[in-house]
Amino acid sequence: MQLIGYQTSNQGTHTFFGYDPATGQPAGPAYTEATSAEVDQAVTLAQQAFDPYRRLSAAARADFLEAIAEEILALGDPLLQIARTETALPEARLTGERGRTVGQLRLFAELLREGSWVQARIDHALPDRVPAPKPDLRQMLLPIGPIAVFGASNFPLAFSVAGGDTVSALAAGCPVVFKAHPAHPGTCQLVGEAIVRAANRLSLPEGVFSMVHGVSTTPGMALVEHPAVKAVAFTGSFRGGKALFDAAARRPEPIPVYAEMGSTNPVFFLPDILKERGAGLAQAYIQSLTLGVGQFCTNPGVAVLPPDQEDFANETARLLAATKGGYLLTEGIRQAYLAGIGNLTEKAAVLGAGVTDDDRQVKPVVLETSVSAALEDDHLTEEVFGPSSVLLRAESTDDLYAFARSLGGHLTATVHGTEKDLREYADLLHILQTKVGRIVLNGFPTGVEVSHAMTHGGPYPSTTDARTTSVGTKAIERFVRPVTFQDFPDFLLPEALREANPLTIWRLVDGHMKQ
Repeated sequence: MQLIGYQTSNQGTHTFFGYDPATGQPAGPAYTEATSAEVDQAVTLAQQAFDPYRRLSAAARADFLEAIAEEILALGDPLLQIARTETALPEARLTGERGRTVGQLRLFAELLREGSWVQARIDHALPDRVPAPKPDLRQMLLPIGPIAVFGASNFPLAFSVAGGDTVSALAAGCPVVFKAHPAHPGTCQLVGEAIVRAANRLSLPEGVFSMVHGVSTTPGMALVEHPAVKAVAFTGSFRGGKALFDAAARRPEPIPVYAEMGSTNPVFFLPDILKERGAGLAQAYIQSLTLGVGQFCTNPGVAVLPPDQEDFANETARLLAATKGGYLLTEGIRQAYLAGIGNLTEKAAVLGAGVTDDDRQVKPVVLETSVSAALEDDHLTEEVFGPSSVLLRAESTDDLYAFARSLGGHLTATVHGTEKDLREYADLLHILQTKVGRIVLNGFPTGVEVSHAMTHGGPYPSTTDARTTSVGTKAIERFVRPVTFQDFPDFLLPEALREANPLTIWRLVDGHMKQ
């Protein structure tokens, strides 16, 4: 059922189900795909809500985010139960993800209350300047309008209805129309209703949040192409993200699409650290690539070994043989994984594979080949979403550097090394700075902290805009633009730009940071 502002709607005739990945059976009632008229109604309400919502104080928007957190927690165990049925993710994982979802809502509320995120800049007038007077100029970030947000399959809570894209848009002052993910429609419905309750409880303008369902591409494309939508946020496949990006670029008014589209997150193991603790690193590598059955966008899908590292490879194979696989989120993802592994085995040898409890689960797999082979055939290092990785053997240091230079854009890169390694391979770190959004030293990329300093993004093709992040408070900057007020009297200025600084925020005043 569509959530259109404070109303519900069910005009369509095309129905679909969420499915339990463990059984292949429907996981709940049928859901109806939104019609074009329902999408238009949702966006029109969002457009009408934009002006009154953007004019609310930062404190009022913070109250809204905190109210959403409260409503999500009030859903209790039924939310976790339906999410578990629709995704086959364990309850502990979903409990943690709910905590992350609530935590990021509260983090953005704190950001709003502190207030300096608007990046206020003030250049005072110089009326006596020659040969021409200088005007009084004051700049800050302001929201851009209604945002279309698409949920991810692999995070039914934290990258979904009340996830980072939604919370950062609402924090910025932008209404959201959310496209529910068809893999977990019941979970989406519960959280969407919680957001609507929070908005209604605070008497916010109708249309500040709406949600539409759909299993085909039609409702999503209708959202992207609607003239009132001013930006799009998406997490998913390269194919899906690129299609939305291209559609947005074809509009009479092109709009930004902030799409996270996949990454193999290369991991580089350096020689000295492998001598010191190669066995432990092999274990950590297997744990990272199989975490969540490999269904993380930061899964280490490629690893690079220096020459003569048979011990590490053998230990990886030994550990993997005793590692259990699991259920993937959807049958489509499962089939794509099996096809991807099948394609890789035509080009690379299987180093090791894990075990499963039943036929609906998939095995974790590590394949191996040479760096030189990967340089000749980039299909060897394409993402296969799931618990798999390709181990590349470098024949020389030049090999390792050549591979690093050949990389396209990724979300992360990881380097394992001792101080000796890191000094010797310092140029590797400089190369990787141009390839990824986050560089990890002596850790693994799975696990993305929601914080002020996190970058969860990277150069194309990992995302469509390497200047942004989809995790952390800097995500708010995707949904705002700078506006300058020239020679305004103080009483007409937004509070953030008034001379007395009534919000006591940090501002750049005549080139100096002041509070």
